[in-house]
Amino acid sequence: MSPYEEVILDHWRNPRNKGRLADPDLVGVEVNPLCGDAVRLELKVAEGKVTDVRFDGEGCAISQAAASLLTELVKGRTLEELRTMGDEELLSALGGVIQTRLNCALLPLRALRRALQNSPA
Repeated sequence: MSPYEEVILDHWRNPRNKGRLADPDLVGVEVNPLCGDAVRLELKVAEGKVTDVRFDGEGCAISQAAASLLTELVKGRTLEELRTMGDEELLSALGGVIQTRLNCALLPLRALRRALQNSPA
């Protein structure tokens, strides 16, 4: 099994930060209409930093595992850092993703970007 497969399976079988926050400060939702995958990302923010994060959704192992992994990547970071977060950071943390599954892997990052659109500059 490749490291990529191990990361995906671990986060899919044992998702981190899955669920909902009682009163999130920022929310981003993205859906891939081609396959039906959906990710909702909720963030609590204090003094410009993410203090807590949760995701919810449904879909393939890649989209859900990527959402789980993304929650670990964003917690404790500033909103400014997250605004400059590129696709490669998530893809690299996943161990790489084949071209045909990029939309699945990047769905949670698109949800994060949508949430950040609703935040103060």
